[in-house]
Order: sequence, then C-alpha cells, then structure tokens
Amino acid sequence: MAISLLSFPAKTLTTTTTPISEFPNNPKTLILEQCKTLNHLKQVHAHLIKSSLVLNPKIAENVLESSAILLPGSMDYALAVFRAIEEPQAAAYNILIRGFTLKQYPEEAVLLFKEMRENDVEPDKFTFACILKVCSRICALKEGEQIHAQIVKFGYGSHGFVQSTLIHLYAKCGKVDVARRVFDELPERGIISWNAMFSGYLKSSHWEEIVILFQEMLESKVGFDEVTLTTVLTACGRLGKLDLGEWIHEYIEAKGLKDNLKLITSLIDMYAKCEKVDTARKLFDKVPRRDVVAWSAMISGYSQSDRCREALNLFHKMQMTKVDPNEVTMVSVLSSCADLGAFETGTWVHSFIKRKRMKLTVTLGTTIMDFYAKCGSIENSLEVFEEMPSKNVLSWNVLIQGLASNGQGRKALEYFSLMREKGIKPSDVTFIGVLSACSHAGLVDEGRDFFVRMSIDYGTEPRIEHYGCMVDILARAGLIEEAYQFIKSMPMEPNAVVWRTLLASCKVHKNIKFGEKSFNHIVKLDPKNSGDYVLMSNIYSSVGKWEDALRARCQMKLQGMKKTPGCSLIEIDGAIHEFFAEDNAHPRSSEIYDAVENMMKRIKSSGYVPNTAEARFDAEEDDKEASVSHHSEKLAIAFGLIRTSPGTTIRISKNLRMCTDCHNATKMISKVFHREIIVRDRNRFHHFKEGSCSCNDYW
Repeated sequence: MAISLLSFPAKTLTTTTTPISEFPNNPKTLILEQCKTLNHLKQVHAHLIKSSLVLNPKIAENVLESSAILLPGSMDYALAVFRAIEEPQAAAYNILIRGFTLKQYPEEAVLLFKEMRENDVEPDKFTFACILKVCSRICALKEGEQIHAQIVKFGYGSHGFVQSTLIHLYAKCGKVDVARRVFDELPERGIISWNAMFSGYLKSSHWEEIVILFQEMLESKVGFDEVTLTTVLTACGRLGKLDLGEWIHEYIEAKGLKDNLKLITSLIDMYAKCEKVDTARKLFDKVPRRDVVAWSAMISGYSQSDRCREALNLFHKMQMTKVDPNEVTMVSVLSSCADLGAFETGTWVHSFIKRKRMKLTVTLGTTIMDFYAKCGSIENSLEVFEEMPSKNVLSWNVLIQGLASNGQGRKALEYFSLMREKGIKPSDVTFIGVLSACSHAGLVDEGRDFFVRMSIDYGTEPRIEHYGCMVDILARAGLIEEAYQFIKSMPMEPNAVVWRTLLASCKVHKNIKFGEKSFNHIVKLDPKNSGDYVLMSNIYSSVGKWEDALRARCQMKLQGMKKTPGCSLIEIDGAIHEFFAEDNAHPRSSEIYDAVENMMKRIKSSGYVPNTAEARFDAEEDDKEASVSHHSEKLAIAFGLIRTSPGTTIRISKNLRMCTDCHNATKMISKVFHREIIVRDRNRFHHFKEGSCSCNDYW
C-alpha cells in the first residue's frame, strides 16, 4: 500500500484572547462538553496557554481530543495542538490516530503510528487496537503484519481486545485462515473475539464455518449477543439450515427480544431464504416500525422465491410509508421486474435511481443491465453498460448473454473480443453466453472453435452446460446425428437437459428416429416431466403419425401428468396481466376475444394461414383453428392492442417456447397493425417488426 506524506501542515497556533471570567481548576468538562465550536475551544485554549495549564499533559490531551474527535473540520488545529506538546506520549498519539480515522484520513493515521515508533514512544493496547482498525479499513495487510509482530514484542499477544481487532484485520484482508489461527491461539476468548471471528467468516462467505463455530461457542458455554445471532441467522439462510434458525427464533421469543429490529429482520431474511416466505411475512407484518433493511429483506425474499408480483406489491406499499429504498431494495425490485417482464415498472425504478443520484455500483448497474436485457430492450442495456464507472466479469456476461438471446449473436461475439482486449478473464459462464450466441445465430463453425479454445486458450474446462450449448448449436442447425454422436462421446453422463435439447430440435426438424432415442433417455432420467411427452407427441403429429402421438399423450395421462399450460404476461400501466390459452378469467375477456377475432381476420386477409397442427390435441377438427387463435400470447397481444396507443411497443413474456403458428401470426400482426412486438419465450427473445422476426425464423 502506498501512503502519501501527511497532508496537514503543523500550523502555528492562533487563538482568540477573549477573557474568561471564571475558569475552573480542572477544565476537562469545560473543554470536552461545553466547547461546541472551534472558536469556543480557541478561547479556552488561549487561557490555558496564558495560565501555563496547557503544560499539563492531561489538559493538553483534552484540548487535542476536542479538536481531533469532537469538533468538525478541525484536524489542522488538532495537529497544531499535537505539535505543541513537548513530548507527546501514547495517549496523545492515540487521540490523534482516532481523529484521523474518524474523519476519514486512514493513511495519515498509519503515518502517525510510524512516527510514534520512530520517536520511541511505546504503544499501548488502545494504540494497537485503533491502528489495526485503520489497517482493516484500507486493507493494509503488509502494515498489519508488521504491527502484529510489534504486538507480540510488547506483550499484547494474549490481550483479547487487541487480538479481536487482529482477527478482524486478517479476515477483512482475505486471510481468514490466519484469523482463525490467531483466534485458536487465544488463551481466553471473550464474546468480542468470537464475534470478530464470526465477522471474518461472514465477510468471506464461509457459511458452514459460521454454523460450526457457533456450535463450538455453545459447547464452550460462552454467552452470545445480538451480533452473534444476526451472523448465524445469515448463515442459516444461505445454507438452508431451517432447524437452527428456528432454534434461534425460539431463543429470541424466550428471552423477550422480539422488539430487537435487527434480530427480527435477520429472522425474516433467514425464513425467506429457507423457502418459508409466508412465515417471514407474518414476522414482517408484526414489526411496528420497519426500516429500509426490514423492507428490503422481505422484498428480496419474495424476489428470490419467484414470487415477483408480491415483491412489487410490497415495494409499492413501502413507497407509501416514505421509507427511502437502498441499493438492496432496488436490486430485488429490478430482478422481479426482469422476471415478470415488467418494463414500465422497471423503467420507473431506473429513473428513480437517477433522481435519487444513487451510486451506480457494479451490482446495481449489472442488475439494471440484466433487467433491460430480459425485457428485450438491449439498447438500454448497452447504454447502462457504457455508463457504468466500473464493471466486472458478471457485467460482461450479462451483456453477452443479453445480446445473444435478443438475436444479436455476432455483436455478442464482438463484445467478447473487446472483453479480452481489455484484459478481463472470461469465466465459465462467459462461454455459456458465447456458445449461446453461436447457437441463436446459427454460427456452427464458430461454436465448434470456441468450444475447443475455451480449455486450450483460456484454461476453462467445459462443464455439462457447455456440452449442452454445443448440442444446441449442432441440433438447431439440423446436424441431428452429429449432435447425437457428440452426446454419446461426452466425458460425463449426459443429463435430461442435454437430451431434452436434442429432443426440441428433433421437433423442429421433424426427426422421429433421434427424437425417440432422446425421449427414451429422458424418461429414464426425469420420468415425470410432462413437457417431454408433449414434445414427442408433437414430433409424431408433425409427420402425420397420429396414433403414436396419441400413445405419447396417453402415457403422460396414465402417469398422472398434465401438460404445463401456456401462460403469457403483459404489463399495462404498471399492472401485470396474465393469460392462459383459451382462458376466460380476465375481467375483460369478452372484449379481448372480440379483439382476437378482429385481429385474426385482418391478418388472414393479408396472407396468414393458421397452422392447426399446433391446436390443442383433443380439439375437434372444426375447433382447431379457434384453438390456435386462443393461445395465450395471442390473447395478450390482442389485449395490448386495445389497451395501448397506436405505435406503442407491445412486450410479452411466455413460460413456454413460442409455437410456429404464434410466431407466424405475430410476424403478420406486427406488419398489419404497425407495431413492434417483443416476445420473451423460454429460450430467447423475438423482436417482431414489419412482418419479420429478429430470430430469422431460427429458434
């Protein structure tokens, strides 16, 4: 760590000489409690100089404490007071070191400690504790290690207070194993030492070690406090250790700690992360005065449990309470907006962040990027990326994956090249994005090349996800047999997802032979997934093998499985509307179905022909055309047409892959109604405009 010279000049003292009529013999209270401004202190100081009382080290230290710690903006004066002390001892150095630390000049505190040692002033336990805190703050590991040696030299190696700050230093600097050795060598461990070790594990995300350490603490019969329990509850949430979390909850109830907001907030967070979101909400509702941390914990709980609507509803309630959200709140809300495709709400949140001038951290910036990318607004995602003052590999991954899924595969590869030019090492997730870009853009040769190079050039061994991407690249391009042989040659056992990837492409390319092979492998690995039976049935239907198609459907029903219903979401005026195929649940369903009928008539007159092979399997022949016209995305699009102004972009999110008929129909709707329509299905984004789609019919 490079440390500059002291920036505060040792100015000559100038004091106001206003007389003080009654000056106490012991002016400590006057100096430390009654001097509210620097001018007040200067008056007292002048009297002390004239009366020679300032020569008393204790009184001089009182003046130093007032100027260095108690009064704002007076460090230059404090340094001048310090320089006027003829032979300052450890107490004076300690005060000035604390002052530099409190007023955000940690480097100056380190320099002052060095000066103290050069002047042969012996530090005490308070000196070491304070300077170690400074080193922790600026991660000055080298200086901290030197101070550790001096702690041993001066005999403070077993002092709990000093050792606790030493533990904290090593943990903060990423040396958690060294911190643990210091902890283990302590002859007596007080609660401060235990909590320092807990804090170290917390900062390093060593969740399992926190739980083990807590068990040791209980066995050692050492009392614990709020700080301990808060840390352990955090670990319980990360590890899903509900039983220990519930034990702590019972302890809090038994000890009458229900009014401790920090503990209750930690409980809310723990229950939410352990998938007990309703229990967390009951606790949350009982909190009389909720701060931003409590609100954020509950909103985050809903978001992480895929209960995104409830997350947004709670955020709206939070706004009514006038509690200002923080970065954690914004990240959870934006993540929920991304999952729901709630573009309007997320855009408002982004503008709110700008209005509040919240710092665009890597985490917040990357979340905003991800939100825009998942709502099909990749231009906005790119804009945020360029605005971010600092980026990490996750930021680049989100951009590359976003470009890939939004039909800009070649641009995704350009940004991968730029990432390498900037010296950022790609992660294994980066290559999932790169291979996805090749898959969506049909870049087979490029995909093969990246797959080989990722281990040779970048030292990243392919995981099963990368093999799955490679299967997708080959199978999408119609190289079904090559994809099958690639799976058979994998060094690890292929999972159901890999085989399912091949099965999906067999449906697109109407390949029964390898479709059946894929399906047979899938049912052995994941026999209860209804979507696989539907896919196989659709492959048979696509080539007119109706009896085989019916047999696949019957097998599904015999095992008690039901087809996952298609569901599409659309946001209108900040509210999320949900549609299922042939659904009448919406309060304006009559109006929506009239709009669908009108929409289908208009696109038919422009050349659209319904693909009744995509109709509900049990639909009668006369009803098949109506069945395909009532798919969930068509209902959502019709609702968007009647509820938004002409020319407004319509954004739809769907839980399943978009069918061929809906894809063809939406292309025609975009042309006839002069609308851009963005559909996010299970695999990618489709940007429909003037009769064409960004996927180039390759999905």
